[in-house]
Amino acid sequence: MLAASLSGVRCPICQLAETRVIDSRSADDGAAIRRRRECSSCQRRFNTFERIEEAPIVVVKRSGEREPFDREKIGRGLLAASKGRPVDGNDVERLVCGVEEEARLLGGEVTSEWVGLAVLERLRSLDEVSYLRFASVYKSFTDVDDFEREARLIKLDGGEATTRP
Repeated sequence: MLAASLSGVRCPICQLAETRVIDSRSADDGAAIRRRRECSSCQRRFNTFERIEEAPIVVVKRSGEREPFDREKIGRGLLAASKGRPVDGNDVERLVCGVEEEARLLGGEVTSEWVGLAVLERLRSLDEVSYLRFASVYKSFTDVDDFEREARLIKLDGGEATTRP
């Protein structure tokens, strides 16, 4: 049992900024800490939750515009590309999480080109048809020759199908 005093956490009843922690427990499968506190003035007890605040990932577009990384946008594109294919929501979530984790490891600022290629790289090993569908939009295919070229690259053992953004 903890009994540390903390200045700065205000009592929600009397607004005094002197409270003490009387108990701490893990919450949300370890993603947060629940603290039971007691006010030094009114002796009322209340809970606080602490969560890790991750730095946002910034995507730099070709135009130079910067925008926050949008995992939902990527997920929607992947779901559209994999419609009717043996790819489910869990597969899409794992793929998006992998891209997001790698972007964080790179320092939290990536180009839109990097995001597209990272998605394509993972999608290629998941489902080749979904890969072709996604690539056709991402790489702006203009005719059937673009599809044929990309399909040939997929068939080549060790061929890189993601070389042309």
